[in-house]
Amino acid sequence: MKQLRLGVLAGLFAAAGVLSWAGARLWSSVDTLPGVPVAAPVVLALIAAVLLATALSMRSRLRAQRERRPGAKGVDPMMAARAVVFGQASALVAALVAGLYGGVGVHLLTEALDLPARRDQALYAGFSVLAGAAVVAAAFFLERVLRLPDDDEGAPAAPAAP
Repeated sequence: MKQLRLGVLAGLFAAAGVLSWAGARLWSSVDTLPGVPVAAPVVLALIAAVLLATALSMRSRLRAQRERRPGAKGVDPMMAARAVVFGQASALVAALVAGLYGGVGVHLLTEALDLPARRDQALYAGFSVLAGAAVVAAAFFLERVLRLPDDDEGAPAAPAAP
């Protein structure tokens, strides 16, 4: 399984942000732009909390197992793999969603900040970007906690298949 790359997530965030900013400008010129839901940052923050709780739980279980504490509960390898996949998928989706709300937020900040309702929408969009960044950070932490130790450095590489 490949590790998350910050560059890929940043590129996804930037591309989604530019596309949503352009779409918000177009939509705003034709009709009224739909609002940013209040639940968007809340849901992203909940996902970040679940990822962080999973990472902390796994870390303490792995530490107890490594220190050979009596009654230490090990980590099932399938559960660890599922947690990492959930973290990676969450980080990708959070980068996309944060980019979408970031683009809409930039449009709201530059074009429609004179209305109090739009100021609130820009605030919700900003919180969504911050919550998306929290999801990405929690996913990186979870991936770091569950990373397998590297193979021996001095071991010869396996021969390439023809």
